[in-house]
Amino acid sequence: MSSVLRAAVERAFETVEAAGWSTHSLERTLTGLRLVFDGHPDGQPVRRSAVHSTLGVSSGTRVAKVAQVLDDLGLLIDDTTSTLRSWIDGHCDVLPAGFRTEVRAWLVVLLDGDERTRPRSSSTLYGYFGRVRPHLLAWSATRGQLREVTEDDVRAVLNQLRGHRLAGTFVALRSLFRFAKRRRLIFADPTRRLHVGRAPTRAVLPMTDTQIAAVEHVAVTPAQRLVMALVAVHAARAAAIRELTLDDVDLAGRRITLGGHSQRLSELVHHALLAWLQHRRRTWPHTPNRHVLVSTVTATGTGPVSDYYLTWHLLLRGVQLEHIRGDRVLHEALAVGADPLHLAAVFNLSAATAIAYADIACSLLERPVESIPASAQASPSDV
Repeated sequence: MSSVLRAAVERAFETVEAAGWSTHSLERTLTGLRLVFDGHPDGQPVRRSAVHSTLGVSSGTRVAKVAQVLDDLGLLIDDTTSTLRSWIDGHCDVLPAGFRTEVRAWLVVLLDGDERTRPRSSSTLYGYFGRVRPHLLAWSATRGQLREVTEDDVRAVLNQLRGHRLAGTFVALRSLFRFAKRRRLIFADPTRRLHVGRAPTRAVLPMTDTQIAAVEHVAVTPAQRLVMALVAVHAARAAAIRELTLDDVDLAGRRITLGGHSQRLSELVHHALLAWLQHRRRTWPHTPNRHVLVSTVTATGTGPVSDYYLTWHLLLRGVQLEHIRGDRVLHEALAVGADPLHLAAVFNLSAATAIAYADIACSLLERPVESIPASAQASPSDV
C-alpha cells in the first residue's frame, strides 16, 4: 500500500468517526480509494473527473465520499463543471444563435459576479432566465441578434403583463440589456427609458387552522421541529437558521441570537433545541462543526448546511418558511395593535418592512372579528 493510499484510508476512518458513516459506506469508500489509486503516481493529486470515470457515473454517493477524503488531504483537483454552469450551457444552447452568446455571458456574470456585480443565487438565475426566455424566442422570429431588439419591442412585451409578472420581467430584461450595453455587446439599451413603477404589495393573511395542522403533520423529525419552531416563534429567516452556531445558544440563560439579534428563548424552541442537540450528539458525537444544524455532508467540516438541506426537509413537503415567518410577524402585529416600532424591535425588521406589516394588520383589524381566522386572534408568544 502506497503512503498516499494509507493516508487516505486513515482519513476515511477519521471521517467515519466524525460523520457516522455506516460500515457499508466505509467499505465502499475504501474500495473506491483503492481503485482510484491503482496505478496512480504516488503523491500526485487526483482529478475529480478521473474519480468519476474510475467509479462510474452511477456511483454518485461513493464518488462524493471518495472525493471528500481526497479533498481533506489536499489531493483533489476539481476539474468538473458545476451543476449551474451545466444548466447555463444546456439552456443557452437551445437559444437562437444571435442571442446565445450574450445571454450565456450574462448568466455567467450573474453566477460568478465581476468587479461591478455581486454573485447572485441560483434562484435568481432561474427566475431571470425564466422571465426573459419566452420573449427572446419570440423576438428571434423577426430579430436576428440581441442588438436588434428595440425599445418598442420591450414596451410591447411589458404592455401585455400586469402585477408581479410585469415587475419581474422588467427587472430581468433590464439586467440583461444593461449587462450587454456595459460589455458593448449591443449599441443601445432598449430598457433605459422605460419604467414600470413598483410591484404591487403582496397580500399577507394569517394562516388558517388547516394550514397550521398541515405544517404540524409534516414536522416530525427533530431537525424539522427545530426549524419550524425557530420560524414560527422567532420569525427566523432560513439564512439565520443555517448560520446559527452553538455559541449563539445560551440554554441556561434562555437566550438565542438569530441573525445578530439576541432574543429570549421561548419554551417551545428550548424543547426543540434540546431534542435536536441530543439527536445531534448521538448521530455525530465527534463532529468539529459548531453550527447547530449539521448533516452527513457537513458533519466532517465546519460549514453550514446548504440551502437544499432546508428545501429537502421542508419545502419539498409543501412547507413554505417565508409564509410561516410572515404569519408569525402578522400575529404579533395584530396582537399589539399594529405597532411598527414593536415589530422592528422584536423581529429585527427594517422600518419599511415593519410599517408594511403594520399596515396589513390595520386593514385586518378594521374587519369584523368573526372574519379574521381564529388562529390570528391569539395573544402573541413571548420572544
